[in-house]
Amino acid sequence: MPFEQLDFVYMPSRDVAEDLQYFADVLGAQVVFAIEDGGTRVAMVQLTSGPPRLLLASHLEGDRPILVFRVASLASAESDLRARGWTREHGLEIPHGPVATFRSPGGTRLAIYELARPFMDEHFAGRRDF
Repeated sequence: MPFEQLDFVYMPSRDVAEDLQYFADVLGAQVVFAIEDGGTRVAMVQLTSGPPRLLLASHLEGDRPILVFRVASLASAESDLRARGWTREHGLEIPHGPVATFRSPGGTRLAIYELARPFMDEHFAGRRDF
């Protein structure tokens, strides 16, 4: 299996500030960061001592979250999955590294990524733009 761990759940949010306050104040989540850049807001919260971390994101379309799994090598994982009939949807970058997105036949949104920049957790930790 190419999957190492479910590291992130990207959650679409129509109001990241309100959702962030709810997760922190009502659910007791730890706020890792809250970033605003060019009108896009993303906040990371942690509800448990381990993964996955939740990312509340204003720029995601639709209502379904994206489950983001870490793989050792994005190229190897893509090759392995492609041999099983997998179809890549999009390639993109997140602060932690390169990503390939895809969907299950039933519409579940998934992604695999390679942790190329592990220092990004420390880089963003504690940042509060809103």
